[in-house]
Amino acid sequence: MTAAPRLAALLTDLLGGPPPFRIRAWDGSTAGPDDAPTVVLRRRRAVRRLLWQPGELGLADAYITGDLDVEGDLAEGLGTVRRALAGRGPVRPAVRDLPRLLATAARLGALGPRPAPPGGRAAVRGALHSRGRDRAVISHHYDLSNEFYALLLGPAMAYSCAYWTTGEQSLTDAQTAKFDLICRKLGLRPGSRLLDVGCGWGALARHAAKHHGARVTAVTLSRRQHAFASALVAEAGLTDRVEILLRDYRDITDGPYDAISCVEMGEHVGERQYPAFAARLHGLLRPHGRLLVQQMSRGADAPGGGAFIETYIAPDMHMRPVGRTVDLLEATGLEVRHVEAMREHYARTIDAWYDTLHERHADFTGLVGEQTVRLWRLYTAGSSLAFAERRMGVDQILAVRPAGDGGSGAPATPAPWYGAAP
Repeated sequence: MTAAPRLAALLTDLLGGPPPFRIRAWDGSTAGPDDAPTVVLRRRRAVRRLLWQPGELGLADAYITGDLDVEGDLAEGLGTVRRALAGRGPVRPAVRDLPRLLATAARLGALGPRPAPPGGRAAVRGALHSRGRDRAVISHHYDLSNEFYALLLGPAMAYSCAYWTTGEQSLTDAQTAKFDLICRKLGLRPGSRLLDVGCGWGALARHAAKHHGARVTAVTLSRRQHAFASALVAEAGLTDRVEILLRDYRDITDGPYDAISCVEMGEHVGERQYPAFAARLHGLLRPHGRLLVQQMSRGADAPGGGAFIETYIAPDMHMRPVGRTVDLLEATGLEVRHVEAMREHYARTIDAWYDTLHERHADFTGLVGEQTVRLWRLYTAGSSLAFAERRMGVDQILAVRPAGDGGSGAPATPAPWYGAAP
């Protein structure tokens, strides 16, 4: 029997039914329905990787190295297979399946030593969420290449969920709409002091200064982001209104601020550290000051990003249901005034990044190499599905620090943020 039929028979037993994809193996053999996504096993090493590391991470390693591929659109193929496997239970084999797995692998000539993992895995050490480890985590992801991120993210240089207000918007326009929505929710006006925690490449800071007249202190732990953002501030002629600091949020002590923004940085803080993080933000605000947290959420039983994300993209992430984040913010004395779900916006944002990776494949490969491009193609395809299928969410949470008399200083309705009642 050739390779593909052997593998299809094995997967049928493991999955409790025929696999919802077609298999094309290294020997040219095929098995499975013609109209299903085709998984291509280019080398026996793909099977060996899955023997040594069954599950998500083994599949990711095989895809990144090119041992395994998916014909056609990767995101569409992943979505089709996920939906077909829904409800079948865990795909990882049980211990009782090991003899058959090994026997099949031996017949296919796929046994051997554990393959080396691809490059790009995070190597972080030290106590969880210590300052040194947090710097290493941020550096691993955000210091990949400023040129890479500029090509991926476009002129806005915003690595976060955009705000799509029309069907014809470009990604740049949707990111600008997000910046402006944040500034309106924060009530920024000329002279307002804004602290931007986890500022990325400084896009929100520049927008707040240029279009709302704010005086902005922006902080990042990434050296490359700091250098890039500082250069863009100087180029825009905003050095008198925007200061980019290479600093840990725990070292910010120069409050009070009129407003604080924290866009998709809170996921990196940690479960045990979040109460102290929220308390510090509260302490840095003046009475009536506003806090805007844009943050991803997950179910209580899946707080991390999964094996692939935690290994290659963002180690030490911790997410929670949005209601739990609201509880943590209010426990500090903040009053949450508004929560806006943006899950569908993130799926569309990531789809735009995914399309750019495809359209500019040669340019990306020249910058970071083929394996890194494949890693990011898998990352963006999987992330878009997670938001589209409601396995992840993202929300803007607006809170205020009430004055001693209980006054919030906030508008009675959201109308000022949208120009009309939503």
